[in-house]
Amino acid sequence: MKKNILPFLLLITFFTACNNASQKTVSENTDSTSTISIIDPAKDWKFGIALWTFHTFNFPESLDKVDSAGVVYIEPNTFHKSGPELKDTIVGQLSLAGIDKLKAMINKKGLKMESIYINGDSTVLSWKKQFEIAKQFGVQFVTTEPPLNMWDSIDSLASAYGVKVAIHEHWKGMSHYWNPDTVLLAIKGHPNFGACADLGHWPKSGINPLEAIKKLKGHIIGIHLKDIAAFNDPALRDVPVGTGVVDFPAIFSELKKQNFKGHIYIERDAEDLPSNLPSVIKTVKYYNDQLSKLK
Repeated sequence: MKKNILPFLLLITFFTACNNASQKTVSENTDSTSTISIIDPAKDWKFGIALWTFHTFNFPESLDKVDSAGVVYIEPNTFHKSGPELKDTIVGQLSLAGIDKLKAMINKKGLKMESIYINGDSTVLSWKKQFEIAKQFGVQFVTTEPPLNMWDSIDSLASAYGVKVAIHEHWKGMSHYWNPDTVLLAIKGHPNFGACADLGHWPKSGINPLEAIKKLKGHIIGIHLKDIAAFNDPALRDVPVGTGVVDFPAIFSELKKQNFKGHIYIERDAEDLPSNLPSVIKTVKYYNDQLSKLK
């Protein structure tokens, strides 16, 4: 018996060492790949247009232009004129029947609406009405800039209506949220709050959008895709995406690294005549080109 047990013990020792080595390899591989993105931007990023881009046109005319641009997702706003059939009433003042007509227009075009830009005043009642409209449209989140003294109220409304709040950032002097630090303060303690990263507004306040994206990691719900010609000049109007100072390749790479899954909307503030459609079409091509380089 003593002569036969030694080979047996050696065999056990060998298999144990192999097993430990295998486990170590698996652990090391897991650690080394844990930060590698597993998303596919072409599928997981919902690309579309914020209808403010076509704010000089009524709602159905805007949908025609989105359709011509070849994208699917739209982010309307509650201050858009609804068109002649609805007497150009702004969206925020429509009845339930009027909203249903807009929904029918959207569906007929084969477009998808999963967010809306809303804007209340200093009263909870005004914000409640805005959330009711958002709920009627069936959106997942609203984009807005809540008053500083209404964070708790608006977070509660978001919870009650089952939608998230993506805090948008206009530039310094126009918005409390020009700095991502303020956005983070609003998000803290408010589980329904996140961020709508406006890539063109940040530079107007001297904020590097790439650094802002990094600061807001894990909180970004949606993105407004725009560009600007120079940093730290609030008077500047936006320029077509890819022609200004915003480093989009680095931003897209960072979003992929963060496993961002959300909505990216082209948005133009400046008005190109006769419309912004040509620059939007160019932006769609630019965006697709950049995504192809991420693979």
